[in-house]
This record gives sequence, structure tokens and C-alpha cells, in this order.
Amino acid sequence: MEDALKQRNNFIAYEYKEIFAKSSQVSFLMDAYENFGWEPDENLSGNNMNVYPGHGDRLVIRLKRNRKIINKTELTRLQRNFEACVDEIQALEKSKTSMATMWALIAGIAGTAFMAGSTFAVTAQPPHILLCIILAVPGFLGWIIPFFLYKKISWKQSQKITPLIEEKYNEIYELCEKGNKLLFHIDRTEE
Repeated sequence: MEDALKQRNNFIAYEYKEIFAKSSQVSFLMDAYENFGWEPDENLSGNNMNVYPGHGDRLVIRLKRNRKIINKTELTRLQRNFEACVDEIQALEKSKTSMATMWALIAGIAGTAFMAGSTFAVTAQPPHILLCIILAVPGFLGWIIPFFLYKKISWKQSQKITPLIEEKYNEIYELCEKGNKLLFHIDRTEE
């Protein structure tokens, strides 16, 4: 009973943080932020995550951390490095398909231009049927090829970028391990 009263009388000042994340990353981010002293803020309707309006599968994660945590400066530095790595991973993930999308769009637009030329050739006075056929062939190819072009280029990019993403994850795990060691040191000194 005395322990409960003693704990209730100890004032703890918290700092708060909101993180916007895809629903597929929530567990990863919550586990990682715990290594920097953050814990879920359960004061908000018993749920520390809410859907981010207008952004589909994006959630808001609400965290809190003791303001007087020991080694706060070093933990914050590690946390910033962690957040930079997460941003780099997101950029690398996007780059897997951005080049493929660009080339597929270029091929599709070229195909559309050939089809427009084919259409103008057949509607001209007098109609140029041979020119229409000559322009229609690359036009149809320009509409068919983008799918295969996208698949091939995105596969190549994925093969090139996946090792870089793995390196970033390894860097993240090292940062989390360092943060955890600082927190573990804190827990040992407070006992």
C-alpha cells in the first residue's frame, strides 16, 4: 500500500511525440522507439494509435518519454540517426519503382503519339492507309510494351536496391542496440 502511494506521489514530467506511419510499419517503429526511451501514451482514449484522416493506411502513433531520462542527449542523437535511416529506407523503396514508372510512361506516351499519327493519317483527305498501318504498329507496341518494361526495370532496380535497404536496416538495429544499452545502464544505476 505504501509503495503504491509513494509511486503515485512521484511526479514525472513527460515529453510527447507523434509519429505518422503506414500500418505495416507500426510494430517496427514502436519497437525501435522503445529503445530510445519512448513508450506508448495510453492516456488518449486507451489507444495510442489513430487513423490519419485522408491518408488511407497511415496511422498516428503517440508516444511519451520521461523528460529527466539519463543520457537524453545521446538517446536523442541516436533517435535522429534512426529517423534519418527510416527516411532513407522509404526513399529507397520508392526508387524501386520510380524509374520503371518513368520508362513505362515514356513508352506509353510514344505509343499514343504514334496512334495519334495513325489516326490523322487515316482521316486525312485523301486517306493515307499505308501510313496509318505503319504508324499503328509502333502505336500498339507502345501500348503493350510498358507493362513488360515496368516489370523488367522494377525487378532490376529491386535487385540493385535491396542490399542497400538491408544495410540501412542493419544500421537501424545497431542504433537501437546502442540506445537500449544506454537505457539498460539507466535502469541499473537507478536501482
